[in-house]
Amino acid sequence: MSEIWLPTMITTSPQEGYELAIKLSRMAVKLTQPDDGVRQKLRAEYESEADFLISVSSVVATNFATVAAANNYWRTD
Repeated sequence: MSEIWLPTMITTSPQEGYELAIKLSRMAVKLTQPDDGVRQKLRAEYESEADFLISVSSVVATNFATVAAANNYWRTD
């Protein structure tokens, strides 16, 4: 992968940080399974399963914690 899609983890707000956490999570899936057709097929299996959706939330939460730490938890003092 030669394209730089993550030039920084610094965001201006927690909202932007959360959006970045989601992007990090989605990019991990895309890089792990680069075939769009396979991803679409798998989505049908997990989109209505509570356990899978909870797992997704855990991954996003972990990525959000990473982004928050990189942003010094958006402290202004």
